[in-house]
Amino acid sequence: MATNTNVSRVQQDGRKVKRSTYHRLRKEKEASEPIVEARAVTKYVRISPKKARSMANSIRNKDISEALQILTFSPKKSARILYKTLMSAIANAENNFGLNAENLYVSEIMVNEGPRLKRLWPRSHGRADILQKRMSHIYITVRDKSADK
Repeated sequence: MATNTNVSRVQQDGRKVKRSTYHRLRKEKEASEPIVEARAVTKYVRISPKKARSMANSIRNKDISEALQILTFSPKKSARILYKTLMSAIANAENNFGLNAENLYVSEIMVNEGPRLKRLWPRSHGRADILQKRMSHIYITVRDKSADK
């Protein structure tokens, strides 16, 4: 994301700039910088975050072609879900921001915990255990290699 190092709320004479002016200047500065990353989000996926993170760690900081190859040939359920999310991030980069898919790599990938479905599991003597079916939220950010240099 863009940093606001050059835009300050304090002017040269020591007075503060109005908040609306500060935000306008910050937005103009961010708009002038080239966009070098795209993101895709998949929420409420019925897989536990622990299982999805194992595949996510295997493609972190890899080139797109290598990451897609890893996900394609992996037999895990999380690989199919991550593959779809990664393809969405690549499509966002190409169509929305005009980035070249050959120069992209997976810069950031997060698998966070979503809500849990709580179900009862009958046990002996009339008791019940709670079975928690976990969900995940997946965030993938792809970035242009040539912009990092």
